[in-house]
Amino acid sequence: MKVSTKGRYALRLMIDLGIHDTDGKYISLKDISARQNISIKYLEQIVTPLHRAGLVRSIRGAQGGYRLSKEPERYTAGEILRAIEGSFAPIACLETETNECRNYQSCPTVGFWEGMYRVISDYVDSVTLKQLIDEHLSSQQGGCVER
Repeated sequence: MKVSTKGRYALRLMIDLGIHDTDGKYISLKDISARQNISIKYLEQIVTPLHRAGLVRSIRGAQGGYRLSKEPERYTAGEILRAIEGSFAPIACLETETNECRNYQSCPTVGFWEGMYRVISDYVDSVTLKQLIDEHLSSQQGGCVER
């Protein structure tokens, strides 16, 4: 499983919003682009599914921009990545809640794939945006934050 550039940049965008959303003002993609060294066009492609998923709010106009929909501690890395990447299921038959594969009961490898899926999901769902923000801020100050 590989996380795409869009997925990686989505986390960076959300961390940037979390750090700079201090007074409730909306943050422009231009500002995020300058800080993150990501083109505005690419950020537009990333922020659209995040907005659609309800993870960010937006306002148009001169004072427009984006901000988080909730506090950073209420986001998980998993929900952010899923908004961009979709399911983390390593095989197609695990993408739906009810496995409809006709070979499911006799499949010699399904247990392995289910375990892999569970480990990945548990990990990405255990890390909050707040933890990522704190870790980033700490690394900028030369410190270390434990998760």
